[in-house]
Amino acid sequence: MGTVESAGGGTMVDIEDIRRARERIGRRVHRTPLLRSATLGTLTGARLWIKAEAFQKTGSFKVRGVFNRIALMSEQERARGLITISAGNHAQAVAYAASVEGVHATVVMPAHASPAKVEASRAYGADVVLFGDVFGAFARMEELRAEHGYTLLHPFNDEGVIAGHGSVGLEILEDLPDVDIVMVPVGGGGLISGVAAAIKLERPLVRVIGVEPEGAATMRAALDAGSVVRLDQIMTIADGLAPPSAGEVTLAHVQRFVDDVVAVPDRDILRAMALIMTRTKLFVEPSGAAGLAALLSGHITTSPDQRIVVVASGGNVDIGRLKELF
Repeated sequence: MGTVESAGGGTMVDIEDIRRARERIGRRVHRTPLLRSATLGTLTGARLWIKAEAFQKTGSFKVRGVFNRIALMSEQERARGLITISAGNHAQAVAYAASVEGVHATVVMPAHASPAKVEASRAYGADVVLFGDVFGAFARMEELRAEHGYTLLHPFNDEGVIAGHGSVGLEILEDLPDVDIVMVPVGGGGLISGVAAAIKLERPLVRVIGVEPEGAATMRAALDAGSVVRLDQIMTIADGLAPPSAGEVTLAHVQRFVDDVVAVPDRDILRAMALIMTRTKLFVEPSGAAGLAALLSGHITTSPDQRIVVVASGGNVDIGRLKELF
């Protein structure tokens, strides 16, 4: 994968990796719509579009990278079965894609994971293991991987996954060629790595901004330190943006292709989530509202003539949890 060198001497995905990934996954995923919202544009002081990945299969962007990564695996790797770690969206994507491809999948999820996401992962056909908090779940996943020889399908720190997610960036550029800023939620960094690589390698002047929850700002911590930082505590309502650390591969991509990464408090994410649902009727989870939250809270300076795309990364909200959030 890839021929572009990182600052550390490794390789990253290039534009051909991303184009080939889109060809591989094209029949397996949806091309999601880019929706204009005049109301939200007025509130943010710019012209605003939403990339509605909540309409993607399994309810989030995750299947893009998962399908591409499975396509790149050898028959031996597939035969061993897949294992992954996820709070929900990646788990559902792996469960669904593995089922389509006829591969056995085990997903390890924190014990407090959304019951709706747990049930969906099981319904798609995966064996689900619930264990501890996010730190304990990572450790349990590694134990099971070593015990059974499973092939790891990492939720973000993988060039094949990143290349698949880059298809989001290609679609944005095709649907809005004169875009000025793209706002992308950041968890482990797989989505923004792919989107930013696709956009910067095609249109270097477009700004790409990452947005994290303040209680799980792993990428911002890694950028500040110059290396991956493992947080001691994760505290956020955005469970899709809450890994204990970014990855070496995603950090390298963000360092090269992303203009800035900002952190927003949960209260701003909740406000943005409510506005998206009430003003656009698009059902998004907290993770999917992070980009709008950064705009509404003034983290990014905008002007009325700028064209801004907010990536609404997913819409998998447990209905029962809405009462807790609001």
